[in-house]
Amino acid sequence: MLDTKYKCHVIIGMFGSGKTEIALNSALYLKEKYENVAIADIDVISPYFRTRDEIDILEKRGIKVITPPRQFIHADLPIIPPAVGGYITNPEYQTIIDAGGNEDGATVVGSLKNFLDQAKTATYFVVNTKRPFMNTVDDIIYYIERLSAKTRRRVDYLISNTNLQNETTEDIILKGEKLLYEVSLNTGIPISFTVVPESLKNIKTQFPKFILKRFLDKVYQL
Repeated sequence: MLDTKYKCHVIIGMFGSGKTEIALNSALYLKEKYENVAIADIDVISPYFRTRDEIDILEKRGIKVITPPRQFIHADLPIIPPAVGGYITNPEYQTIIDAGGNEDGATVVGSLKNFLDQAKTATYFVVNTKRPFMNTVDDIIYYIERLSAKTRRRVDYLISNTNLQNETTEDIILKGEKLLYEVSLNTGIPISFTVVPESLKNIKTQFPKFILKRFLDKVYQL
């Protein structure tokens, strides 16, 4: 679960880590606790998995979705809605920033530094150890450092999201946790939670469980 002592939550990670699914589910989680919740889609990198594709689901729950203008909503253009900065700094809102993958997506977060520095902000790095370049401690630490530099923010929390979508098993999740725990020990960055699909919600995990409802029916999630 996101740490609600912060009012802005930036979710970053590599391609296929599951950032957008976590952002969507986290917005719904926050809405159960707060009247005003916003999610900003600043993914200018991928045409496949973006918060903007799930606007109706979120808006029906009373969540403010900040996306590019509708005429550009499915365009692959580097458009950051001007309203993003306002919701980041608005003390009445819990705001989630759904960033694009890899270093390019992290660079876009870096462009929002002036706004993010004005709010109590936490940055979360999502890890799926079944994705390329994410299956050793050294590789994960390398990319944490790279993306942290691009965002111009330190990573406050790790999120364990090891999965193979519908082929995910308890063993896969627990092995992912174990590897990420080693990363946590080496970096001093705590693990916020472990993502678990609804089908495996009864398994025992080392870290707090976040039960994920899947919205994006793709081979890999962003």
